[in-house]
Amino acid sequence: MTTALTEQTLGNLACLIPGATRVFRQYKLDFCCGGNTPLRDAALQRNLDAEVIASELAALASESGTETDWRNEPAGVLIEFILERFHERHRDQLPELIRLATRVEQVHGNKHDCPNGLAEHLWSMQQELESHMLKEEQILFPLLRRDMQLPQTQGPISVMRYEHEQHGAALQRLAELTNDITPPENACNTWRALYRGLEELRGDLMQHIHLENNILFAQASAH
Repeated sequence: MTTALTEQTLGNLACLIPGATRVFRQYKLDFCCGGNTPLRDAALQRNLDAEVIASELAALASESGTETDWRNEPAGVLIEFILERFHERHRDQLPELIRLATRVEQVHGNKHDCPNGLAEHLWSMQQELESHMLKEEQILFPLLRRDMQLPQTQGPISVMRYEHEQHGAALQRLAELTNDITPPENACNTWRALYRGLEELRGDLMQHIHLENNILFAQASAH
C-alpha cells in the first residue's frame, strides 16, 4: 500500500486522502504548485523518507473521512466554496497582517531577527492576489460555471496557473523573511500574533491553489 502511495503525485494524494494536505504542510512538501511531483521524488528532494510519509497517509486513508471530496462535486459548488472560504478570507487576512507587520518592524526593526521588509512583501502579495482573484471572479469562474468547452477556458487557466507559481514564490520569500514563520523566543504578543496569522495565510493559500490546480482546472482541462 505505502509503496503504491509513493508513486502517486502529491496533488492526487491531496485529492484522494482527507487530511493529506496537513501531512504535506508538516513535511514542507509543495502539493499545490508542485502537485504533479510523485511523493517519492518530492521526499527525495527534501531528504525525507517517502515510506514514512506514505505510512502516515495510509493511516489517514483507513480512517473514515469527513472532508468533502471535491472531485465529486459540480464545478459551480466548488467555485462557491473557493469564493467564500478563500477569496473572502484572503481579503480579511492581508490588511490585518500588513498592520501587524508594520507595527513589529516599527518597534523591533533594530533587532537582528526582525522581519524587516515583511510589511512591504505582504502588501505586494495583497496586490497580486487581489488582481488574480478578480480575474477569476470576472472571467474564468463565469466561463467554468457555464461549462464552457476547452478552447475558451484554457487561456485563462494557463494564466491562473502561472500566477499560482508566482504566489508559491511569494510564500517562499515569506518563509525566508520570517525564519520559516518561526518567532524568536523573546517575541512580543504582536509578533506572535503576526506569525500565527502568517501560518494561517500560508495554509489557506496552499489549499486554495491545490483546489484550483489539482481539481477545478484539471477537470476543466479534461473535458
